Amino acid sequence: MTKQTKPLAVAIQMDPIADIDITGDTSFALALEAQRRGYSLFVYGPDKLSWDHGILWARGAYVDLSDRIGDHVQFIEQSRVKLTDMDVILMRQDPPFDMSYITATHLLEQLPASTLVVNNPAEVRNAPEKLLVTDFADLMPKTLISRDPEEIHAFRKTHQDIIVKPLFGNGGAGVFRITPNDQNLNSLLEMFFAMNREPLMIQRFEPAVRNGDKRIILVDGEPVGAINRIPADGEARSNLHVGGRAEAVDLTQRDKEICARIGPVLRERGLLFVGIDVIGDVLTEINVTSPTGIREMERFTGVNIAGLTWDAIEARLASHASNSLSR
Repeated sequence: MTKQTKPLAVAIQMDPIADIDITGDTSFALALEAQRRGYSLFVYGPDKLSWDHGILWARGAYVDLSDRIGDHVQFIEQSRVKLTDMDVILMRQDPPFDMSYITATHLLEQLPASTLVVNNPAEVRNAPEKLLVTDFADLMPKTLISRDPEEIHAFRKTHQDIIVKPLFGNGGAGVFRITPNDQNLNSLLEMFFAMNREPLMIQRFEPAVRNGDKRIILVDGEPVGAINRIPADGEARSNLHVGGRAEAVDLTQRDKEICARIGPVLRERGLLFVGIDVIGDVLTEINVTSPTGIREMERFTGVNIAGLTWDAIEARLASHASNSLSR
């Protein structure tokens, strides 16, 4: 694999770095590995991204990181930088995948191929996690995407036990399980539809989730690690943000089949760092915005997934891959 002959200039578009929990933050793990390699690190928020007469600027700070809880970041220099001066930009802010998020993808898409954006911003825009997965409907649980109450009630009548979740959320926020005797579906739909005009995703509840919701990380289309997320007692959601417990897990033959199906598509689209969710034998989400889980995986396995990710980024840079669709 081709290695860089000079340190890279790296910018990370993310939520405020001072506020993160470094014990489980994937953006921090990626940044820490970049620092170990001697790359410069500049961090900024998406609200500090500006287009000024053809030049894309960001206001933020160069940082020095330490893997110490409570003392993980020092701000070295506040600065306004041209993003064309960066070799790599990691787009790592959390959803919701709203118009602010979409606008950021349009702006980053204007950067030249000499600045690699991970993941490809045009493809991030075209592949929100709960929609890209529909390209592989045969791998999914029974699923409906709709805001038509009649369709939703018909789906529930057929499948009885269902999960209702917002189409563009993250971290398990707003995810509800509606059991066969639950009388709250109408109220839930009224609440969702009063808040926005988006459809909902409704899926058949998979009892296998009690055994865990597997997060698998793929780097350039290849699986490099996995964790199992076990829901807390009395909880239908397995997300670590809402109390799920991480445990070590190996990939099953079915997991490998799923990765083999979707990996080439991810690679072709420039989706270099991706997390997929698998419950039992079914694929539920393909996360391309800011997938998480590598700190837990690294603790269980000792595999440096952040290092594998930067190896892939360096290889992509060496082959002059573009961060944008052909225009």
